[in-house]
Amino acid sequence: MAEVHEGGCLCGAIRYRVKDSPLRAGVCHCTFCQRRTGSAFGINVHFDKENVEVTGDGLKTFEHHSDESNRWVRVHFCDRCGTTVMVSVEKHPGIRFVMGGTLDDPNWIKISKHIWTRSAQRWMVFPESVDCLEKGGPEPT
Repeated sequence: MAEVHEGGCLCGAIRYRVKDSPLRAGVCHCTFCQRRTGSAFGINVHFDKENVEVTGDGLKTFEHHSDESNRWVRVHFCDRCGTTVMVSVEKHPGIRFVMGGTLDDPNWIKISKHIWTRSAQRWMVFPESVDCLEKGGPEPT
């Protein structure tokens, strides 16, 4: 039986269900994620697009182009409360990055990588057991 997890936005207008294990989960310290979250980093849990089911009304999309690569990043958010629920990126077609903090129970997530650590807050302490990259990850194959 497939693993299933649920989550949604702050006001409850947008809900989602993800099935199967994530492809990976990571923490991004880029300045875009810092601004997008209003925090020190973003927690991204990667799923195949077909394993993500969204319900509810009012999911909007904002498209941003990376300063470094000029690739698009699409932020999918609730138009009522503003919660970023997921992100799609040009670099990884067919994948949805679910925002870790929007899961009903995020405690099962296992972080495997920290990226864009060159932009991390100076007080950030990285776990020794997790890969840390100064920039983004390698190109997809």
